[in-house]
Amino acid sequence: MKRVKIMTAEEAAALIENNDTIILCGCENLLVPEKVLSALGERYMRTGAPAGITEIHPIVTGMGPGTGLEHFAHPGMVRKAIGSGFSFLKTSKYSAMLRENAFEAHVVPMGTIFQMLEDLAAGKRETVTEIGIGTFVDPRFEGGRMNDATVETLAQYEEADGRGRLVYKLFPINKAIIRGTTADVYGNISLEKEPVSLGVKVMAMAVKACGGTVIAQVSRLTDGGSIHPRMVEIPGTLVDVVVIDEDQYLSGGKLNPYLTGELRMPEPITSLTAPPEVEDIILRRAAQEIVGSPVVNLGVGIPVDVPKALRRIKGETGATFMLEHGAIDGFPADRAIFGTNINPLAIIDSTDVFRIFRGGGLDISFLGFGQIDAEGNVNVSKFNGIVPGCGGFIDITSCTSRLVFCGTFTAGGADIRVENGKLRIEKEGKYNKFVPRVEQVTLNGRAAFARGAKVLYVTERAVFSLQERGLRLEEIVEGVDVDRDILQKIPFEIEVSPNLKRISIGKDG
Repeated sequence: MKRVKIMTAEEAAALIENNDTIILCGCENLLVPEKVLSALGERYMRTGAPAGITEIHPIVTGMGPGTGLEHFAHPGMVRKAIGSGFSFLKTSKYSAMLRENAFEAHVVPMGTIFQMLEDLAAGKRETVTEIGIGTFVDPRFEGGRMNDATVETLAQYEEADGRGRLVYKLFPINKAIIRGTTADVYGNISLEKEPVSLGVKVMAMAVKACGGTVIAQVSRLTDGGSIHPRMVEIPGTLVDVVVIDEDQYLSGGKLNPYLTGELRMPEPITSLTAPPEVEDIILRRAAQEIVGSPVVNLGVGIPVDVPKALRRIKGETGATFMLEHGAIDGFPADRAIFGTNINPLAIIDSTDVFRIFRGGGLDISFLGFGQIDAEGNVNVSKFNGIVPGCGGFIDITSCTSRLVFCGTFTAGGADIRVENGKLRIEKEGKYNKFVPRVEQVTLNGRAAFARGAKVLYVTERAVFSLQERGLRLEEIVEGVDVDRDILQKIPFEIEVSPNLKRISIGKDG
């Protein structure tokens, strides 16, 4: 094999040209090629190049000041940004520039972006999918446009054989900036120290199919033949440049060996201590929806702790937890490293995960919510001044037959406590999550009901189900007054079940 080029981060950054289209790997602070991205940002600050680039990030790359996409937060550097989401942090300079219309901002469901890369790698000209119809990525509505600077949509709506579909026209990607653990002198890349792979191989395949350049950041270099062939994630034929970062941080920090499978944590749940009372009410009720041995997906936020609640209630869970970033079974790690599991039994690539999802491989999904409206629509993508996007939410909700949304009734400074086995609401939060009309439709309630999905909305004070005409109140927690604490606080009419059930706090079943 031909030897790969070894470059410094600065030399690799110099390969990015004005108006290039580049793709980046990383999920928040997992698998981020930080050294190369930092060098790229510093080059722009120093020289004004590269300018007018289009950047694609299937998952939010970097989370926090001076990391990931924050290196692109310079006026004129980015012309167009395409991703499944953007930072939910109000401190994000890049998201602030999005809101200020400094560049075009498009959101495409995560699984659809991976499908587009797979199609591009196979030489196709378009990607066809039904994922996202009826949501904000549907061009008949917002078309995934996240600010006023974004005029055109990436997808077109068509009908064929009596069914609607979204068609994305594909375009060349010139450069990929990806990350691994080890490279040999031929450019073969392994990911043994990474708990996720996040589609890095298909990124490289797509860029090479376009005649572009693949830059891989790794922590170490080894001789040819040193990496077991089965451990090679990206073959050297797909890699043009390797950048060595001997100080490359470990994804997951001290937990890393328990996330990658290198070690097994003796007790997979480091602490079974119950979360705050309000969250515990939500988690215990949500966990009761897991019956038998289903394949379960968990969304970010409160749902991450559903396995812990299930363990406290039933001991052994029986369920298999499958996250969108590739970890199968084990228990979800901390929120800061969402997408990883402690003691996974298997780790597969994100592209494979979404193929499994699209094929009906999920039995039940637990997800968060930002807003819920009269039609049962859910918004997680744009609310209260932040634009987190949809991530894999639309892919997951489109393909799961049972959906459980978990969250507090209000947000922002609520004072709610448990006294003598009853819920006591001292102060409501600043933001009411139940609104007449969601700011953005990330789940289309009517479409979900029409396809036969069973949908529950679990809060600390009540449980609602999705019905043909909207929400129905099914259960209330002890201490909650139906009229005062629920009906008067929801700005639209809801149905109340004639068999309204009361939930005892601290009791499961």
